[in-house]
Amino acid sequence: MGTRESSIDVAQFIDNLTHFHYREVLMTGATFVAIAAAIVLFPGVENVTQGIQSNVSGGLFALLIGVAILGGTVMGMLGFGFSLIVTPVLVSVIDPTLAVVVLAVPPLIINVFQMGDTGTGIEFVRKQWPLMILAIIGTVIGVVFLTEFSTGPLVPFLIGLIILGYVVFQIVENFVVIEEAHHPIALGAIGLVEGFLLAAANLGPVLPAYFHTFERDAEKYIGGLSMALGTIFATRIVLMTFFTDLMTPYRLWLGSVIAVVAIVGLLLGTYLRRIEIDEQKFTWFVIGLLFIISLNIFRNTIPALFL
Repeated sequence: MGTRESSIDVAQFIDNLTHFHYREVLMTGATFVAIAAAIVLFPGVENVTQGIQSNVSGGLFALLIGVAILGGTVMGMLGFGFSLIVTPVLVSVIDPTLAVVVLAVPPLIINVFQMGDTGTGIEFVRKQWPLMILAIIGTVIGVVFLTEFSTGPLVPFLIGLIILGYVVFQIVENFVVIEEAHHPIALGAIGLVEGFLLAAANLGPVLPAYFHTFERDAEKYIGGLSMALGTIFATRIVLMTFFTDLMTPYRLWLGSVIAVVAIVGLLLGTYLRRIEIDEQKFTWFVIGLLFIISLNIFRNTIPALFL
């Protein structure tokens, strides 16, 4: 598996930034927006946990921050996994709908960061426009669903079944790779489903699984995911902010704080990805992570549905 040089040339990065290079501008801009929102929207020390509407102690709040760093690290290594890791943990301590709204912010920031890091831009949109359009449509439908209905355990449970089914399929088929076999309409349909699932439940494994079947180059894989997922989360935030009452200043602040700490993990994960990684190890890591995520989803949903 090809990777870039793992070392970081700070002077070159700053020089490229001052000359407004795409990669450096996007990475710096995403980080700056998250930090600025976390500072400007700060609700005051006495209100840090008040808007969560749950008895969240300072220790548990710190644990959530640690989970966000872990999710960012996995995101930096694989291009996905942040929402799949953080969402089940957050919904176990606060209202699920609130968790879905808050966790729309960090993925947008870190996906924009990775768009810049991988150099993914307008060329991807030109090639994969059915994916982008249908992902936006699916996101609109998902936000309407979230507005009208409370996010219960059924949708996450079904997502867990999808993840587990994909894991079993890949192991049985010995990690099949179908080079250049994907169809734009099929990819667009996956984008529609991905947009809906992320908007309704903040859990969207179908697009990472689809890309993983057709693309083993880590940079292309992560770049494509970052562009598609970034578009979905941007659409979600716009809709929830201007067309519903779901996104409040407090929720935007909390999401921005999580985004800032997630970037710390993202930088670590990106560095680890740049170290030469064996393709088979990368594949096993993806499959293993998906399997663990499915078990965690079942742990949180099966008791509510069947017990």
